[in-house]
Amino acid sequence: MTAESTGAGSTRAAAPSDEHWVLRLYVAGQSPKSLAAFDNLTALCEDRLQGRHTIEVIDLLKHPRLAKDDQILAIPTVVRKLPPPVRRMIGDLSDTKRVLVGLGLHRLT
Repeated sequence: MTAESTGAGSTRAAAPSDEHWVLRLYVAGQSPKSLAAFDNLTALCEDRLQGRHTIEVIDLLKHPRLAKDDQILAIPTVVRKLPPPVRRMIGDLSDTKRVLVGLGLHRLT
């Protein structure tokens, strides 16, 4: 699992298509759920954001104190840092429709 950096995304209903998205994925090592969450998030971003995003992977086994910053209570969790507002999704992100709505990606074509 590696972090991926690329380009931009959306904030509200008619957001610009060049806006930068920053997503932070909190995981616990290379567990099956963590790997699935990373793969699912990467696929969604490649489909919806097409190079306009950054995925930061935070391994809480290596950096447990970082969970406090984003109030992480369960893993895997993805936090949408940009564009505002901050949003969180818990789980392996396999329910595509739920993730699209939860992160605000459903507004993008």
